Amino acid sequence: MDELKEKLAKLEAELAKPDFWADKAKAQTTLKEINFLKGEILGKDKYDAGHAIMNIFSGAGGDDAEDFSRILLEMYEKYAAKQGWDFHIIDAAENDHGGYRNVIVEIIGPNAYGLLKNESGVHRLVRLSPFNAKNLRQTSFSMVEVVPKIDKDAALDIPESELKIEISKAGGPGGQNVNKRETAVRIVHIPTGIAVRSTSERSQPQNKEKALQILKGKLFKLHEAEKAAEQAGRHISKSVSIDWGNQIRSYVFHPYKMIKDHRTDMETANIEPVLAGDLGKFIEAEKNL
Repeated sequence: MDELKEKLAKLEAELAKPDFWADKAKAQTTLKEINFLKGEILGKDKYDAGHAIMNIFSGAGGDDAEDFSRILLEMYEKYAAKQGWDFHIIDAAENDHGGYRNVIVEIIGPNAYGLLKNESGVHRLVRLSPFNAKNLRQTSFSMVEVVPKIDKDAALDIPESELKIEISKAGGPGGQNVNKRETAVRIVHIPTGIAVRSTSERSQPQNKEKALQILKGKLFKLHEAEKAAEQAGRHISKSVSIDWGNQIRSYVFHPYKMIKDHRTDMETANIEPVLAGDLGKFIEAEKNL
C-alpha cells in the first residue's frame, strides 16, 4: 500500500506540471493510471457501484442441473427487473429442453455488482425430477459467478501475448446475418486458463471488446480472491467442483419446501417469491460476508 501511495504521489506531481498536456496520449495514460491507483487504495469495493457480468453454468445432475441453471437465470432476471436494471444474454449454450449448460448475462444498473457479487458460488437444487421416468427425487448443482463489468478504458491492460483469440460463427439469437458471418469471439487467458466468449454483438470487434471486458472482470475477481487468501494464510483453488460439499445455498422443493443460505443461515419456506426475484433478504444478509 505504501508503494501504491508513493507511485500515486509521483503521478499526481506530474499532473501538476505546466507542460502535462503537451503530450496528450501520455497525459491520458497517466490519468488512467492515477484513477486505477486511487481505486486500488480505496479497496476491493471500487466496482460495487457499477454493472455486473453473471455466468451460470451447470454441474452434476445432467438435464436437471441444466434446467436448474434456467431457473436461476429467470430468478436473477426477475430480481434485476425489480431493481430497474437491464439484463441481457451475451452468450448461451442451451439444451433441447430449454435448460442451459452455460449462460453469460450482462446486468446494467447502479450497484448491480455490489448487490450481486456474493451470489457467486455453488447452488444446489433438490426436487422430484421432471426428466426422470419414475419421477424420483434428484439433486443437481449449478455454479453462479458474478464479476464486475470493467470499462473498456480502465487501466487494466492484458498483454496480447497472454491472449489466445478464436473466431467462429455466432449461433443462437441475432438473426441469419449474424449466424452466417464469423462474429463470435472466444478469448483464452493463457497464464490462468480462463476462457470467455461473446456472441451477442453484430460485429467481431464488438464481441472481442465484450469478451475482453468479461475477462478483465474475471481476472479482477481472481486477484481479489488471491489477496484475501494470502492475508488469511490459506491456499486458493483455481477451480471449484460443482457438486456436493461446496454449495452456498440450497433450494429444496421436495420432500419439503425451503431455500437456505449456508453462509448466513438465512432461510425461508416461502420459496415462490424468492424464485420470482424477491432476493432482498438473502442479499442483505450477505453484505457482511
